[in-house]
Amino acid sequence: MVREDLRQFSREQQTAFWRKVMRNILLRLAYDGTNYHGFQRQPEEHGPTVQGELERTWKKLFAEEIRIVTAGRTDTGVHAAGQVINFRAEASIPREKISKAMNSILPFDIRILEAEDVSEGFDARKFARWKRYDYRIDNSRIPDVFSRLYSLHEPTPLNVGDMQLAAFHLQGRHDFKAFAAAGSSAKSFVRTLCHCKIGRQKNQIIVTCIGDGFLYNMVRIIAGTLIYVGKGRIIHTDIPEIIQSRDRTKAGKTVAARGLTLTYVNYDGTKPSNIFADIEKPD
Repeated sequence: MVREDLRQFSREQQTAFWRKVMRNILLRLAYDGTNYHGFQRQPEEHGPTVQGELERTWKKLFAEEIRIVTAGRTDTGVHAAGQVINFRAEASIPREKISKAMNSILPFDIRILEAEDVSEGFDARKFARWKRYDYRIDNSRIPDVFSRLYSLHEPTPLNVGDMQLAAFHLQGRHDFKAFAAAGSSAKSFVRTLCHCKIGRQKNQIIVTCIGDGFLYNMVRIIAGTLIYVGKGRIIHTDIPEIIQSRDRTKAGKTVAARGLTLTYVNYDGTKPSNIFADIEKPD
């Protein structure tokens, strides 16, 4: 059967047919979000997007339109080290050659790390079990030239010990409305943050959040709140009260996007502590 033969059928019947015959391809990728207006496709006048570049590259290679499903729609300026997407395609290129083919055309700030064929029903967003985000803070007096695009410069010395205590209070299943963007349309603000920790690498402080899902701007607001704790503007013991208040004004500010990276998306339920050496194993 060819495309012309399908014209006699309804759109729903055609869609069902192509879902059966087309491949479902998963890609893991990394990108520097500095020059992009977020991941999700936008009208051209808003500027380039990561999704737009990916779909344009596939069409150039295989003369085929694709529609991408993503694990996390990162905002303008946000980076990814382990983003996951999937899409259906007819192209017969072997999966092991997809990365090389796409990377030969994609801008240098987007790289395909791995490709695989997955089951017809796989959905990168719906099937995600947990995600890891890292927010980097340059806590040196003079901003580091080489990390300026990937971290927030905060010259005020921060009390890391207090930040760690505050991060502990954020762990667990809570209503995180106080840590969601004002006016959010989320149906529920309840999320499980299985790990919230503070790490340090010389002058860089890293806020790591691992959870089953995240509200819009949630990690950036958590990072902003923990910076306030580090400065002494919020006391770490106030965090439970802030959570219970469900009041956005009681948490810290939404910090800059450039410090945020989507580091990893998990689909098989493996515990984060079995993947990352910096995540403590449960007692």
